[in-house]
Amino acid sequence: MTAEIKETPLHETHAKLGATFTDFGGWDMPLKYGSELAEHRAVREAAGIFDLSHMGEVRITGAGAAAFLDYALVAKYSSMKVGKAKYGVIVNEQGYLLDDLITYRIGEEEFLIVPNASNTPAVVEALQDRLQTFLTEVEPGADVRMFDESGDTALIAVQGPHSQAIILAALDEGAKGEFGPRTTTSDEDPSGTITVGEAVDQLGYYAWMPLTIAGIDLILARTGYTGEDGFELYVPNIGAERLWDTLVTAGADHGLVPCGLAARDSLRLEAGMPLYGNELTLSTTPYDAGLGRMIGFKTKGEFVARDALAALGETEPERILVGLTATGRRAARSGSVILSDGAEVGVVTSGQPSPTLGRPIALAYLDRGLAVPGTEVEVDIRGKAHEFTVVELPFYRRSEN
Repeated sequence: MTAEIKETPLHETHAKLGATFTDFGGWDMPLKYGSELAEHRAVREAAGIFDLSHMGEVRITGAGAAAFLDYALVAKYSSMKVGKAKYGVIVNEQGYLLDDLITYRIGEEEFLIVPNASNTPAVVEALQDRLQTFLTEVEPGADVRMFDESGDTALIAVQGPHSQAIILAALDEGAKGEFGPRTTTSDEDPSGTITVGEAVDQLGYYAWMPLTIAGIDLILARTGYTGEDGFELYVPNIGAERLWDTLVTAGADHGLVPCGLAARDSLRLEAGMPLYGNELTLSTTPYDAGLGRMIGFKTKGEFVARDALAALGETEPERILVGLTATGRRAARSGSVILSDGAEVGVVTSGQPSPTLGRPIALAYLDRGLAVPGTEVEVDIRGKAHEFTVVELPFYRRSEN
């Protein structure tokens, strides 16, 4: 028997828009609504709206929440400031990657962890097991509680250079007033208050703020997976359709386009962002993927897989994650073998033509000795060798202007 495929709270909305659906991590998700190339370009040039409600949400609360995350995950979370977000990973007991995550510090005693859709059950199980160990062996009696809110939470992303204008246009009239105290006062604003619009404008990358849109209280995070400026909005399922419709209406004059997973994949590839199941797997370590720097050996004490990660770090990985590009037209795909002087030296994990750059790009694991920008290699594409060159990541970097 196969597991029943899941639908997000916005599934009917996507169907009405004529979406083509695909099974992604056990979820029936929109692959595209029309042209995936047009959706990709909309995000680069204007804005796109994505349904990401398949992602997981796990809330950790209590006076011991920060200490627990320091124990359960590889990075240090107790030093995070409220209002900030952190990209990180969770590993198994042997030091191999279970998933990559974003964690938000909601309050001094509250965090929100966002795992990938297909990995949410495994991440929840691992965190539950580690919480039991933490409460019985590491800090007995500590105040820590865990809530899996994945089934109750929707996630909508607005990404692209016009995304901030769309968020501001979507605000309720009554929500455009005072937001809170300024950190400094000035002659121009002797009241020392900041408006909601100013707060959105000043919201930094990998930070979040509370916001109300269409009467719905939500979390607005300046995070994303496209390489563009943009926001991710966490909202209860019951408000998902109303929020989506409000954002679409607000984006009508800003070029906002509904986008599916196909555009999301090509956008993240151009931005050099890894995807679990491709670049990150249970067979890779943080060191392989260039994430070893986030391991908190020097900043915290005991944590899961500390000894295993230390042992893995004693030897440099044979292959590391790199970017490849070509001047030809044939794109390398996941699983394509990389050759040098006829010998196999690596494998492509993600690859396709870049809509923005107009040439093939790929992420790959390559022998360390060849992982130098400018190195030329060959990729076997359907039995024929094609020339590719190692390049620095990301392939695409947005303009700050």
